[in-house]
Amino acid sequence: MTISMKIQGVNPIAALPFTSSGEVDYASFGRLLGHLADTGADGLTLFGIASEFPKLEDGERARLATQFLSDLSGSGMYRALSVTDHSTEVAVKRAQSYQKQGADALMLLPPFFLQPGPEAIRHHIFSVLEAVDIPVMVQYAPGETGLSITPEQLSGVAERYPHAVFKIECNPPIDYTREFLKLAPQARVMNGYAGLYMLAMLDAGGKGVMPGCSFTEVYVQIYRLWQQGKATEAAGLHAKLLPWITRWMTHCEYIIQAEKTILYRRGIISSDYCRHPGWVLTGEDHALISDFIATFTL
Repeated sequence: MTISMKIQGVNPIAALPFTSSGEVDYASFGRLLGHLADTGADGLTLFGIASEFPKLEDGERARLATQFLSDLSGSGMYRALSVTDHSTEVAVKRAQSYQKQGADALMLLPPFFLQPGPEAIRHHIFSVLEAVDIPVMVQYAPGETGLSITPEQLSGVAERYPHAVFKIECNPPIDYTREFLKLAPQARVMNGYAGLYMLAMLDAGGKGVMPGCSFTEVYVQIYRLWQQGKATEAAGLHAKLLPWITRWMTHCEYIIQAEKTILYRRGIISSDYCRHPGWVLTGEDHALISDFIATFTL
């Protein structure tokens, strides 16, 4: 089985722990990676939106990538690093560097700063795909980037590049995914968006989910139930999760902070600090997080 075919199941986006003064906490990051390796997740991705990637210095990013690949070596999880550069030339160099360092896969956020045209975006995506031979998860997150890509445009990428995988997280993603898979039935689709549409996306032909990482065990349990054909049990557990993730996903910074606080409250990281600008949780939010941890016995 190729690595591309292994990209399935539960693949959370790693959070980035900071100290209470806002410095990267590499020790907490190591503990987080060790915890996630024991959850039963199939893969892990670093430098997604949930990793607060725009708030990192270049040196921090390089050190984190090295630690990520090293600490998870031999874990059985596929290790993906996200390429988020808005310059095509820089994105190509970073993709090649990550492949050389030993990444099993990449994730690619298409450029959206200053609203490049469709041809420029295609050129960017194609350039990165042509620069490497490991799987590349092409990310489609129009709500966060303001960038719209049609199913027809995405199917052209799938046809041209068999090592492309697609992370679809438009809201809602189900009809889009069905249309895309009609045009490109061979394509592999993952879904993010905190797993709000996890089961519907699996039923539509998706291969897995890429949520945040603070309660990965819950997503793994839902996915395993679905795999076992226990649709009612999977739907029941997912429905139990929905009230919280629906609330938190009203803003990216909201769920980033909520998940960071859950990781801190679980004793996995030493601080729930998020770099500014961020989101300030209310007293009600903290009470809800307490209820959440108790409900899922995390």
